[in-house]
Amino acid sequence: MPHATESDTENGFDFPNLPPFPKDVPTAPLLGIELVKLLSGDEEEINRLWNACRDLGFFYLHLAGAENNEVNVNGNQLLLDAEELFKVAKQFYDLPVSEKIKYDFKAKGSYFGYKGYGDGMIDNKGTSDRNEFYNIPKDDILGHIEPLPAPSLLQEHRPLLKSYIEQSHAVVTLILNLLNQGLQLPQGALPSRHRLQAISGDQVRFVHAPPQPADDRRTALGEHTDFGSVTILHNRLGGLQVRPPGGEWCYVKPLKGHAVVNLGDAMVRFTSGILRSNVHRVVNPPGLQADSTRMSLVYFARPEDDVILKPLDGSSMIDAQKAESGTDDGEAMNAKDWILRRALQRRKGGDFSKSIGTESSVKA
Repeated sequence: MPHATESDTENGFDFPNLPPFPKDVPTAPLLGIELVKLLSGDEEEINRLWNACRDLGFFYLHLAGAENNEVNVNGNQLLLDAEELFKVAKQFYDLPVSEKIKYDFKAKGSYFGYKGYGDGMIDNKGTSDRNEFYNIPKDDILGHIEPLPAPSLLQEHRPLLKSYIEQSHAVVTLILNLLNQGLQLPQGALPSRHRLQAISGDQVRFVHAPPQPADDRRTALGEHTDFGSVTILHNRLGGLQVRPPGGEWCYVKPLKGHAVVNLGDAMVRFTSGILRSNVHRVVNPPGLQADSTRMSLVYFARPEDDVILKPLDGSSMIDAQKAESGTDDGEAMNAKDWILRRALQRRKGGDFSKSIGTESSVKA
């Protein structure tokens, strides 16, 4: 599956019981990567993964049928967990705002918990976003920290969240190991900075965006790059857009049985720009999907809190890239401070200019 094409419906990659994704809108040229081939060590597929991470930083990962107990990867289980969590998320968003707002922890300096509709900014003018989301820390669910207050609905599903986190992180670790090899880094350099049992900003996010008014449809989540290392996204409706280098905004079509995976800013900093963290945004779903509620389920994998975001040592490839680009290491900052600054400054009352990462297209 090189790219998403019009044959996706014939291949069974469309979602049933949802309005169809339109055929007359531009779609992003994401490579389709087969998880089962990565697990088997298929060199051609690993090379395609490498190219996807260098050229665009976004790709489809086909999860169905992939399983390897040695590295604890089970694509089918991840898809099942995601399916169940979409149901949990819907129940959560059906709660009254007065209940959900109890779990907004911004005033405590935390980006975990609830963010209400319109309480984020999409640009430096302070324009309100058009979604609500709920962030669940990995370290809470795995018992690494004191649990945060949470609705009873979510408390009931902690085992499901634990399974989803473990399955997602196993996929992240596989990707990091393969990129580690491509970068010619010492063994374990990348995975050792993203250990499941270490304290980090890793989180699960439920996103909910109701249909926008027909006469006022605009960007729901502003253009940005992701804060961390690897993002795994599950969604069913269009709306996500990427802007390829030198290109125009185009949609990422959701595909059944797949996740959309992209790299974040930490991977740019670790590699002095060899790997790409691409700018993206979310708009109202296209075509007949525009009148449907868009929901997403995301796993954000980020470096451990105390990891300094700078080019990694031990790779002649990274050294050469750093010398060729002539760039310095930038502001020395650990992952915790980097993520906290970027996340909170996009909330209402924040300083949007301090939320900007490696993207060059957003002007503060």
